[in-house]
Amino acid sequence: MVGATRGFSRYSASGAAGPAGTLPPPGAGGSPVAHTTLLEVIRGLAGSTTETVERGKTIFFPGDPAEKVYLLRRGAVRLSRVYESGEEITVALLRENSLFGVLSLLTGQRSDRFYHAIAFTRVEMVTAPATSVRRAIEADASVGLLMLQGLSSRILQTETMIETLTHRDMSSRLVSFLLVLCRDFGVPGSEGITIDLRLSHQAIAEAIGSTRVTITRLLGDLRNAGLVQIDRKKITVFDPLALAKRFS
Repeated sequence: MVGATRGFSRYSASGAAGPAGTLPPPGAGGSPVAHTTLLEVIRGLAGSTTETVERGKTIFFPGDPAEKVYLLRRGAVRLSRVYESGEEITVALLRENSLFGVLSLLTGQRSDRFYHAIAFTRVEMVTAPATSVRRAIEADASVGLLMLQGLSSRILQTETMIETLTHRDMSSRLVSFLLVLCRDFGVPGSEGITIDLRLSHQAIAEAIGSTRVTITRLLGDLRNAGLVQIDRKKITVFDPLALAKRFS
């Protein structure tokens, strides 16, 4: 679980709000007059809209036309790959301010949806037509840099998830996944870090390639060991370092 225990809360001391960065827009003579966020860029594009998707619903399937770029505002989105064996593997669990659906702008392909994008929770997204995004990049290089920053963050999330799934022992895989959730969705409290998602045992099982019965048993073991608390589908990890140390 190397790297999974760094920074258990998304509310860091530096005040970072997520992967969407900011850049100074070009002003007169190249002097920046304000900072532009990726959210502001996407919202300002022709055809941009705000969309809400309920938990468990598909946002796009593999092979769907790459017509939109998505910026996640609230909730979590699961990206997965379905292999010939029928097995579906989670490759990323995206948090607020994550950018996805952007690869078409780099590959030039009309249909490059390699992943199955599913609303892991109820989500709110800002979307924009890929054509509008492409025109904005061509008109202003700083927009392209913002897109690359967002894409880089998504790639890092994918690498973290792949690291989690390399654990063959399902107990270690679950612990690693919980630590990732603490880092990306954790809210510090008096008792520990509460994962700010309502997670059913089935949802966790699907995310890490397990079964509901196995996850129920393993979570019970963690609870009995005094490492976690589960209240109305919200999981609190009392001491992430102790959890990582015990099951590393």
